[in-house]
Amino acid sequence: MGARDPAEGLPHAEFGFPGPLRDRLVAAILSGAKTSTTGLLEELRREGEAPPEVGDRALVVDSDGVGVAVIEVTAVDVRRMADVDLAFAIDEGEGFETVEDWRAAHVRFFTSAEMVAALGDPPVSIDDDTLVVCERFRLVSRPEPGSVGLP
Repeated sequence: MGARDPAEGLPHAEFGFPGPLRDRLVAAILSGAKTSTTGLLEELRREGEAPPEVGDRALVVDSDGVGVAVIEVTAVDVRRMADVDLAFAIDEGEGFETVEDWRAAHVRFFTSAEMVAALGDPPVSIDDDTLVVCERFRLVSRPEPGSVGLP
């Protein structure tokens, strides 16, 4: 009987949409620079999902849908976009130096054609009062260079 893959059966964590943004976000996770992420609470509602809970684990997938790491939620809370602080923004690992930079990038993403299509109707209003899920996580495992798959 072979060894069981510890990532087997884990939900997938997809950062952004496949392409350059996801590639940058996954690289930041693998380097340890990215330890937080923000999502729209309304997206979870529309998908019939609850926000993650501390201790939840997920398989991070790259733009090709390949699992590249396992992360574990260490903190999660729902807040207004206007209430996201600089420390959280910096921990997103995307080079944000101000909350305004963080906010502008997230407004662009949340109003992008891909996100609007994914959310469907009715359109979601994005402003200071929009509720976002602020999640902190830690990297649990990742493949060693030259190995195949996750340990």
